[in-house]
Amino acid sequence: MAGVINVSQFPILRTFSRRSSVPAGIRTSIPATRASSSEIPPSSGATTAATRGEEQEAAPSFAAPAGFKTPEPKRFAIRPDKGLDVAGAALALFFRLGTGVFLNGYSVSFVSKDEIPADQYALELAGYKVKETSKLGPRPEQPIMIYEFERNRDTECLYFFYPCSNGGNQPANLQLSFLSKGIVVLNTVREIVAVLDLDVLFYPCPRNGPNFRPKAVELGGKQQFPYMVDPNTGVSMYESDAIIKYLVDKYGDGRVPLMLSLGLLTTLTAGFAMIGRMGRGQSYIPSKLPPKPLELWAYEGSPFCKLVREVLVELELPHIYRSCARGSPKRQILYAKTGHFQAPYLEDPNTGVQMFESAEIIEYLTATYAA
Repeated sequence: MAGVINVSQFPILRTFSRRSSVPAGIRTSIPATRASSSEIPPSSGATTAATRGEEQEAAPSFAAPAGFKTPEPKRFAIRPDKGLDVAGAALALFFRLGTGVFLNGYSVSFVSKDEIPADQYALELAGYKVKETSKLGPRPEQPIMIYEFERNRDTECLYFFYPCSNGGNQPANLQLSFLSKGIVVLNTVREIVAVLDLDVLFYPCPRNGPNFRPKAVELGGKQQFPYMVDPNTGVSMYESDAIIKYLVDKYGDGRVPLMLSLGLLTTLTAGFAMIGRMGRGQSYIPSKLPPKPLELWAYEGSPFCKLVREVLVELELPHIYRSCARGSPKRQILYAKTGHFQAPYLEDPNTGVQMFESAEIIEYLTATYAA
């Protein structure tokens, strides 16, 4: 008899219902200039040749660094020189009580090894295999687009995917809310993306970034982050709370997880969770803009994935974020594709590189795209 644990019943993962009315600040049309998820839209402030039609022939070509060798995946291994980085990124697991680690309705069963075929992804523990299930809502046909950056410490605005509070331009993380000027807020929007198992095309907007901050202002009309665009419905909007509500209503069961519903306490825990990586993922590092977005298989609860995300934001590299938290069917997709599951996993269509191992991914990104 298999033992079953229903994680959704744990107190920290309980949800509150919210009304499905459309929040203020939502736009219900998307400018015609918006690009598809397979290409990077031009930016009015970009300086790279890839964003200017008259210089398309001069666009830089990309290749893996000389002598590059794909690293072998090493599950749960931490490279000695990255120990402090991983520890700092892991603070979120404590302060946010694992939000972003499990999908909505996650549950596990311990079954015999014979019950799950060898070609199916499953953890093995004490002679048993772990069968994981979840409850997914409607699936968007196209990745949702988010303009954001890793963290924000000012306060006049709330931004989407990464925490933002000032009038800066940051695209990929969401912040739940802000306390007062100077308070740091966490990526609560990114957490709900993990809980709902959504794929997102992130356009990083680090401070002084020349490409996507200006583009976000052009599309939305103001310099505020995060800024979300859903090409599946034509909706675009600011404000992390409103974004979370929209996503759970459209692609979930209408209920917001407890740790994203606590107002000031959510803001405080999100801020504390960022202490170990303060200042990372905020400011632009000069880089070369690739013609195609990278793809990152990752999930918000993983400290290894956070480290890679910081570098993608700092280098202003657009990337499709393939969410694969515990209970995600995409874990099986990646397992079938590579014969292994581990996050993060990077696919770079600009060079053909596909690789595991966060420390080596960071080195690859820097060597390939830093100017």
